[in-house]
Amino acid sequence: MLTLAAKPLGFDVIVVDPTGNSPAAQVGAEEIVAGFYDEAAIGQMSARAHHMTVESEHINVDALEKAIKEGRPVHPAPATIRLIQDKYLQKAFLHEVGIPVGEFEEIVDVENALATLKKFGGKMIIKTRHGAFDGRGNMVVKSAAEVREAFKFFEGKKLYAEKLVPFVKELAVMVARSTNGEVATYPLSETIHKRNICHEVLVPAAVPKNVQQKAVRLARKVASELAGAGVFGIEMFLTDKGQVLINEIAPRVHNSGHYTTEACMTSQFEQHIRAIAGLPLGKTDLLVPASVMINILGERNGPVEITGMDECLAIPGVSVHLYGKGPTKIDRKMGHITAIGNSLSQARARARKARRSLSI
Repeated sequence: MLTLAAKPLGFDVIVVDPTGNSPAAQVGAEEIVAGFYDEAAIGQMSARAHHMTVESEHINVDALEKAIKEGRPVHPAPATIRLIQDKYLQKAFLHEVGIPVGEFEEIVDVENALATLKKFGGKMIIKTRHGAFDGRGNMVVKSAAEVREAFKFFEGKKLYAEKLVPFVKELAVMVARSTNGEVATYPLSETIHKRNICHEVLVPAAVPKNVQQKAVRLARKVASELAGAGVFGIEMFLTDKGQVLINEIAPRVHNSGHYTTEACMTSQFEQHIRAIAGLPLGKTDLLVPASVMINILGERNGPVEITGMDECLAIPGVSVHLYGKGPTKIDRKMGHITAIGNSLSQARARARKARRSLSI
């Protein structure tokens, strides 16, 4: 979708992707078929690039730093990507610069973890410091036996623990910062997760105005502490005591901003291209009273077979975005649905009806 946004602005696009016939290549990007950690492939792309960016933080940062030394602008900055790759360092950094986060602690062995479990009240989540996403690399533990099970399961990986936050909502703000320092924020959204995967995004978030203002202020503060340009997804918890805590940062376009294509004056994808290229940022106002995004997750393992598109598109205000991925895998993000409406309840009903109609 970044390719679709870049093309109308006059940019040619080159991507590095390990799959071949990647979603970007299907819509006109030139493709270098290689892994995200392939230094030679990233160097090959860098040699021809005027601007470089990432769609995932799971990438060879050393190769990006080399590109900068060779005079290629990379956004966000490799230092930011490296920081966000390590979830423990990300939390520590946020804490150091005065951003409110939940309690966390590095754990190095079972005994250390057991002491942390006691400190955190007998319930915590153990996470891998690197490579965790969409629920992978996380395990909730409530006993010594579960701690030992987690260490066995994550053997050889660096770990840390987070105290479980008693949240009432998960929130997110997309923030854009351009190379010239211009900043724009999108409306506060509520995110609904199932199986630790983003399932729904509701905009605008149904929270009091003071919570909304606090969340946007925090998001801007977080983005101001990170080096480089682009769109950043700032994920948050709203606690049962009314606190807003930062959960995680995505140094890229994000599920939380998919709704912007239909619902805002400038999509997050176009905004990201504008930001890294030093172009003026677009307006982020909502064009509609409400919007809901639902991720289309794979329902089985095997070839892609799409059914129900007719019924889906017959629903007013519904748009479907399929990514062209294959094969289908259980819980793989294959696309998303957005629905707009005169109210959150209307938009949500439309989005859910569309999702029930569609199978992939």
